Amino acid sequence: MKLLLDTHIWIWLHSRREKIGGKVRKQIENPANELYLSPISIWEARHLERTGRLRLKEPFDVWLHQALSNAPLKEAPFTFAVADEASGISLPQNDIGDVFLAATALVHKMTLVTADEQLIGCKWLNVMAN
Repeated sequence: MKLLLDTHIWIWLHSRREKIGGKVRKQIENPANELYLSPISIWEARHLERTGRLRLKEPFDVWLHQALSNAPLKEAPFTFAVADEASGISLPQNDIGDVFLAATALVHKMTLVTADEQLIGCKWLNVMAN
């Protein structure tokens, strides 16, 4: 299974593993599954850190290097097709990061791993709820 980690799931995987539920942890640790991260999540994490919503013990660049090497992640391509798909997605929370993650999951036929209730409620999106 191709699992696209939502930004908060990726952050929790590196910094707060206890927040990841047993079902999701089992799937993340299953070597048969492929784990993907969108470049959008790096952008979102940097934004969260700059605005004080993500507090780190080390500089962001150090944290990022550790977080990217902590799990066997593949880069989810941010393509023209993803941008085109995103232009047709409307979410209640109007979060552009979530729009791009949803579009990435749709285009690349991935399951989006998330705890975001708004995304979990999208019947047109394949999600794994944390």
